Amino acid sequence: MTALVVIWGFAAKLTIEQGQQLLRIQKVYDNVVSPVGQAINELQTERFVSVSYLAWRTSSLRTDLQVQRRKTDASAVLLTRLSEEARDETPPAMWDRLQDLIRQMERLDILRGQIDDHRLTRLDAIEEYSSVVETAHQVYDRLMISPDIDIIEQAKALILVTRSRELVSQQSALVLGAQAAGRMTQDERDAFSGMVGKRRLLYQLGTSQLNADLLRQYGALNSAPVYTAFVALEDDVISRVRPGQPLPPEAIAWPTTAQALTRQLTETTDTAAAATAASAAPLARSVLWDIGIVGGLGLAAVLATAFISFRFARTVTGELITLHQAAADLAGRRLPDLVRRLRRGEDVDVTAETPPVVRTSSTVEVENLGRAFTSVQHTAIEAAVGQAELRKGVNKVFLNLARRSQSLLQRQLGMLDGLEKEINDPDLLERLFGVDHLTTRMRRHAEGLIILSGAVPGRGWRRPVRLYDVARAATEEVEDYLRVDVNMPHGYSLAGSSVTDVVHLLAELIENATVFSPPQTRVQVRGEPVARGFAIEIEDRGLGIPQEELAHLNARLADPPEFDLADSDRLGLFVVGLLARRHNIRVSLRTSPYGGTSAVLLLPQEIVVENDTREPVVERLAQPDTPPPALALTPPIGGGAQDSLPRRVRQASLAPQLKEERGDLYSSFRAGWQRGQEDS
Repeated sequence: MTALVVIWGFAAKLTIEQGQQLLRIQKVYDNVVSPVGQAINELQTERFVSVSYLAWRTSSLRTDLQVQRRKTDASAVLLTRLSEEARDETPPAMWDRLQDLIRQMERLDILRGQIDDHRLTRLDAIEEYSSVVETAHQVYDRLMISPDIDIIEQAKALILVTRSRELVSQQSALVLGAQAAGRMTQDERDAFSGMVGKRRLLYQLGTSQLNADLLRQYGALNSAPVYTAFVALEDDVISRVRPGQPLPPEAIAWPTTAQALTRQLTETTDTAAAATAASAAPLARSVLWDIGIVGGLGLAAVLATAFISFRFARTVTGELITLHQAAADLAGRRLPDLVRRLRRGEDVDVTAETPPVVRTSSTVEVENLGRAFTSVQHTAIEAAVGQAELRKGVNKVFLNLARRSQSLLQRQLGMLDGLEKEINDPDLLERLFGVDHLTTRMRRHAEGLIILSGAVPGRGWRRPVRLYDVARAATEEVEDYLRVDVNMPHGYSLAGSSVTDVVHLLAELIENATVFSPPQTRVQVRGEPVARGFAIEIEDRGLGIPQEELAHLNARLADPPEFDLADSDRLGLFVVGLLARRHNIRVSLRTSPYGGTSAVLLLPQEIVVENDTREPVVERLAQPDTPPPALALTPPIGGGAQDSLPRRVRQASLAPQLKEERGDLYSSFRAGWQRGQEDS
């Protein structure tokens, strides 16, 4: 009996307190919730008018903006006054956020001054006002003044719908600015796409938790023309609008459609919120009448409630754990693995890679959340596949353009080679050599595009080439090659399969050294064998690179990231990193003792070949019958004064393997036949 009395007294006490808390809901709604909603409406309207003023800047809009600002300030004053009357009934966390909102509304003059001075873009103005509205929504998030589960669920659902209405208001302001400008920027379109996804998710989650009466109101709204027109507006912007391109003709009706839906959502949400608050009073009176019954049925109710709660909590907890594990597996394993496969060029089936996160669930909310996660993963994987396809397309474009340029440049070099053999004028020949050298550099840049696309340039050598000749060939592909000093031992060669890439790699580094150092200084290219291969150092005497930048560049050279089209400032170093990784070459930058920069290459032993050392043979040379002129670089042909002038021989300093063979079809056939005879 004593235990029953204790249970009855405890249950009665809880029941009475619950009734009192239910009776407090109406006062908090009238003094806090409703004024906050009014403040949100005024802030949304001021945001829309502010964006209109930034878009058109007319005197009439200036007047409307001043009127709206006074309304916003009046709503802030009313919120301050009414909330003080319900301070004791307001939960502490909700009260703290309410004070933050009031302080932010009092500091709106700073934002307004920036708008008046046109120091903000339309998108910035939308974000600034949205941050204040977000604080107001956080006041709603802390509306925990009732222990009744149904009221709490309905309140949370309405909060989600209210947040989706805020996103509709943001979209309305954004499309208004785009309509004024006649086009959307990339940032505005990205922001709009994000708003669409969040709005639909919040609206779906919110309406799915409403009871039958409230859901009927939103069901009527969903089938209304204003809602279907707004969904069509969202789809049009996402599918048809291109950044920087003119808007379609129907864009003139977008702001009107968005504003109409904002007003309709506001009316529907306010009606639903008032109905939810009003439902607390009958519940309170019913609780007070049920106090007499609680004593007799308290124990059974407690036991039944404990059992049901335990079963429900265990079910929901298990489903949430499953959902959490699926989401963690998606973020931690599946998506990274998918991205790695796409980078390797593998084909990915989006449908097969996006199974439902939660297949079945006894809880509607968990099932809805699982469907939302499934939609998110489908969108993420689809976006990753799209980016991979775009990257493949860009690589194909690079490769196609580079191959075409390489073919044309090769033909141009052949034509220049023929002209060099026909022209005897030294001045004209020197200028022709300059064009030849420029064409060679253009060919290197074309090969750089081929390397960026992941392909291999067409040039190659079968036999090893001396490292000295490789360095000389790289120097000849640099514009300011006369400033480069090459000091390389002659006893080492490079494997033929690596010659093309190493020449390109050295040329990029030598060109950087010549470009970023004073024109009167020399660039040193030195090489020596080391324990783990062969080291080549390229040293300039420029201004150097800061240590932070050096560390960043060395990290990129050691592990080249995925190529970004927007990052083209150091395209040569990116090509260097790709070539180094292809042949397992280590490239590092460091500060030289002279204040400049030194690039050190470590060629692995696998591609370095040590030449056979032989004793030189000294033979007596026969004296020519007629000694050539002292300055002749090639044997004179004929006896004229013009024929006796010195002539420069192109690529005379290169090894035979590195000299370009650009002649007619018969010459190419003969050179190939000779190489075949030598290989056999």
